[in-house]
Amino acid sequence: MQAQNIIFPAQILRGPGVISQLGDICALLGTRALVIGGHQSLAVVGDKIRHQLEGSAVELAGSEWFGGESSERHISRLAKIVKDKKADIVIGVGGGKSLDTCKAVGAETNVPVVTIPTIAATCAAVTPLTIRYHDDGHFRDLFPLSQAPAAVIIDSEILAASPLRWLAAGLGDTLAKWYEFRAISTHHGQLSGVARSSSANSRICYDLIASFGPAACDAVRAGKPNAELDQVLDAIFMFAGLTSLMSSGAHAAASHAIYEGFTVCDKTREFGHGLLVGFGNLCLLALENRSNEELLEAIKLAQACAVPLRLSEIADLNEDELESIVQASLHAPDMENMPGQVTAGALYAAISRVEKMADRVYQER
Repeated sequence: MQAQNIIFPAQILRGPGVISQLGDICALLGTRALVIGGHQSLAVVGDKIRHQLEGSAVELAGSEWFGGESSERHISRLAKIVKDKKADIVIGVGGGKSLDTCKAVGAETNVPVVTIPTIAATCAAVTPLTIRYHDDGHFRDLFPLSQAPAAVIIDSEILAASPLRWLAAGLGDTLAKWYEFRAISTHHGQLSGVARSSSANSRICYDLIASFGPAACDAVRAGKPNAELDQVLDAIFMFAGLTSLMSSGAHAAASHAIYEGFTVCDKTREFGHGLLVGFGNLCLLALENRSNEELLEAIKLAQACAVPLRLSEIADLNEDELESIVQASLHAPDMENMPGQVTAGALYAAISRVEKMADRVYQER
C-alpha cells in the first residue's frame, strides 16, 4: 500500500469585492506582511492591499517585484528578503509565475502565503506546486511544495478588468484538465478513489467552460463581472486546482508537453502558458485520433473561448523553429504520460490536421 499526501489550500474566497476581507484573513496568520508580485499586478491591487491592511492589525513590511521568472535565483533572493524584513506573511499577487514564486518563497521560509490572482490564466493560486523556469525563461521542472496557500482571494471584479487573453489562457489551461486526464486515465484500467475524484473534477471543468465560457469572455470584454464569469472562475481555480491536487500533478500529457516545447523558442515563450496549452489540447485530440466531429466541437469551443486555433495566431515560425518546438515537446516530461510513444511525424500530422479543421471553422463564419 502506498501512502498519500494531499495538501489543500486552507481557505478559498471567490466573488466580487472579496479583497475587502484581506485584512481580517491576514490578521489570523501573522503581523507583518510582505507583498510580492509583478509590476502590473502591484499597480492594480497595491493600493487596495495597503488600504485593507491599514484597517487591520497587520503591518505592511514592504513590496517586492517577483523577478519576472519563477526561477531558483529569484525564489532564494525573495526568501532572504522575507527573513531580513521579519515578515511572517507573504501576500502574492499576479499571474502564474508570480504566484508560483511566492508559494515557493513561503515554503522555503515556512511562512503562510495569501494569493491574490490578478489574471485568471492558471490554477496556480491554489496548488502546492511551483513550475520553475531558468532565468532565461526556459522550462526547468515541476517543484512540489510542502504547503498550499493559507488563503486564496479570487476577486471577480479585479479579474473582469484584466485583458481577455488571460481569461482565454485560463480557459485553455483548464480545458486541458479534462482532455489530458481522459487521455491518460483511459489507459490505466481501474481508477482509485482519488483518481476518480480528480477525473470528476476535470469533467466539471469542461462542463462549466462549455456552458459558461463564452458568456464569461463577454463579461471580461465589458469589464464587469457576471454570474457566468464566477462559474468559470470556479472551474479555473477551484475545480482545476482540485484536479491537480488529487492527481498530485500527474494529470498532464501532450497539451502541456507542447507548451513546454514552445518555451524553447524566443517567438513563442512569452505568448501565454494557457493559450499555448489550449492549442496543445487540440493537438492532443488529433494525436488520440479522435473523430472529426469531436475535434471540430473542441475547435469551436476553443474559438468561443478566444484560444488560438492555428500556429499563425501564435507566431510566424520558420521550419527550424517549428522543428525545435516539436523536438522539445517530444522530450518534455509530460509527453511521457501519453499512453503510447509520440513521434515527430505524429505530432506534425496532428498540428496539420488541427490547422486544416480550423480553416474550415473560419470559412464557415
